[in-house]
Amino acid sequence: MMFTITSKCWPLAGTLLIASGTASAAGFALIEQSGSGLGNAYAGGAASADDAATIFFNPAGMSRLSDKQAVLAGHLIKPTVHFTDNGASTAATFQTAGGAGGDAGSWALVPNAYFAMELDPQTRIGLGINVPFGLQTNYNDDWIGRFQAVKSKIETINLNPSVSYDINKMVSLGAGLDYQFIKGELTSAVNYSAAAFAAGGSALMTAIGGANQEGVSTIRGDDAAWGYNFGALINLDPKTRIGLAYRSKIKYTLNGTVSFDNVPTAMAASPQLANGDVTLPISMPDSFSISGFHQLNSQWDFMADATWTGWGVFKQLKIDRSNGSNVQTVNENWANTWRFSAGTNYHYNPKWSARAGVALDQAPVPDSHRTARIPDNDRTWVALGGQYKPSTNEAFDFGYAHLFIKESTIADMQAASGKGNLVGSYANSVDILSVQYTRSF
Repeated sequence: MMFTITSKCWPLAGTLLIASGTASAAGFALIEQSGSGLGNAYAGGAASADDAATIFFNPAGMSRLSDKQAVLAGHLIKPTVHFTDNGASTAATFQTAGGAGGDAGSWALVPNAYFAMELDPQTRIGLGINVPFGLQTNYNDDWIGRFQAVKSKIETINLNPSVSYDINKMVSLGAGLDYQFIKGELTSAVNYSAAAFAAGGSALMTAIGGANQEGVSTIRGDDAAWGYNFGALINLDPKTRIGLAYRSKIKYTLNGTVSFDNVPTAMAASPQLANGDVTLPISMPDSFSISGFHQLNSQWDFMADATWTGWGVFKQLKIDRSNGSNVQTVNENWANTWRFSAGTNYHYNPKWSARAGVALDQAPVPDSHRTARIPDNDRTWVALGGQYKPSTNEAFDFGYAHLFIKESTIADMQAASGKGNLVGSYANSVDILSVQYTRSF
């Protein structure tokens, strides 16, 4: 489902966004917003408030920080995406079939940075720079589903100034603004042979060279928009706290271009194959989290989280030219989802701690509307990590997670439009490695 961006602010954002890759949370969300949280599978994200990364998960958590703190984190994400043709897949009309597409996943580096400081004993301010959404699938150019998808890529960067205020010793509130850039790219093969036959029969198809005439369409677009987030942290007692957090929906209208390569001379005047400007309206979903954290004793902490995401906003991918004619419409019909997680910390001593966590993450993609661009399904997280504190004002966090993704089927029937019927199954998984440096001063 994707697009590409050229906003005037993007060069600055690009210096901060090194890369983004296939989403590791459901849909195309990226929950990897701290290195300290990965080892717990991000359980207790809105309540733990271990460091300044709480700006993303719950800005009210800044109430637990003192003085000034800076956080820098990086996440290496490797999705594996393998399609299997079950024998029912057919190539598009007048084209050779093609292979299975190879591994459509690739390595990506996702960075985060945060800074928080105390203004007075009750008030703290902070800034987060993160990548809340990202997706990339990239199949071999000659695969059997190339007329439906080859490359799908989306990149975002989010600037999130925030503030927290202590109402009293029990309750803290926080809020922030989100200025989010989005950039994307979508490519697929174009079946010129089928298009020529549909427009002028065998005579036009012969004029362009007969069967096996194809090219590539590329759609790019970008936009920037505002959102907001807020939260509360409730200290039930010195060892137990509850966090509540909400992030708003963000609405975009991506503006960009569509282009076609290798267009046959006999079809050069076709308005459907003309290069030009396009628009894509799309919304990033809102989300709500409730988290708990409990310190059992000096060694053990336990945390849990439930997060709802409003993926129901993504009902249709509709790309139109500036003159109003449609380039492509795909019915997605995504559903709202829940993510549940639980985790624990074990403190060996003041310098070393270990972490573990599990999570169940629902996918928004219905079986009846799965596409090659986002062949998503439910996933189970298993995560391990730890922390080393060389001094009282420094910490190094590290974590690893493997995501087991439920095998999914696809039956995307588009032979009537010359794109072929893509019928088969997907075996997917994701591996994540995170590191983080935290400095208080």
